[in-house]
Order: sequence, then C-alpha cells, then structure tokens
Amino acid sequence: KDAHVPIDAVGLQGHWSLVEPTEQELRTTIERFGSLGLKVQVTELDVSVYPWEKDRRAKRPDESDAYTPEMQAKQAAQYKMFFKVFRDEKKYLTGVTFWNISDHYSWLDTYPVAGRKNHPLLFDENFKPKQAYDEVVKF
Repeated sequence: KDAHVPIDAVGLQGHWSLVEPTEQELRTTIERFGSLGLKVQVTELDVSVYPWEKDRRAKRPDESDAYTPEMQAKQAAQYKMFFKVFRDEKKYLTGVTFWNISDHYSWLDTYPVAGRKNHPLLFDENFKPKQAYDEVVKF
C-alpha cells in the first residue's frame, strides 16, 4: 500500500493437518485480514493425516500409511471446525477451494515423504465421500 499498489484480497493456502491450525489461529487470521478491508479466500485446502515435515525423505520400511479410524475421526473433526469458522466469518470470506477432489491422487503422496499414501481430501481413493465430507456439508 505504501507503493500505491492496491491490495484487495489475500489467499490463505490451506495445506493443513489434523492438528493445525487451531480454531483460534484460523479465526484470528481471517478476522485480522478482514478487519483491514481485505477479502479473504482459503485456497488449496487439504488436510494431511500426518504431522508436517519440512524436509523430504523416503518412507521407512516400518512406517504404515493405513488410514485408521482414529485418523478419519480427527480429520472429520478438523474439517468440521474449519467450515464452522468459515461460516462464522463469512462476512470476510469470499471463497474456499480444494487442492483436489479425492485421495486417488494427491501431491502429499510424494511430499514430503515419497511413497507414503496420504488421505487429505473429502473423497477416498474410489471417489466415495468420507466422514470429512459429511461434516463439511452438514450445517
């Protein structure tokens, strides 16, 4: 703005996980940008079932990539919370886009851990709705 370049909106890349961001972090971020008069969009939304790792590495032989019922429940709860915040903050939010449709192909299958299947989206590998999908559309 100091250079007289207009800023109308901000995008939040939503490559998130089962533990982050918290509800308060997400809400505060949206409200802070919105209070500046900016439109807010959540882009590239997906929710990794694994903790974030900065460095690339290979999958370890003893490492499972099973999508457990516990992971499913945590992911559904995280998506539910995100969309509650999005609806609560709709006066600032102008859009939410997903990074993909299903777990059939995901960039997270190769990053940061090559060969480890991730399950970050609303539809499973067979394009069937997951528990997370049910939480997103229930309001």
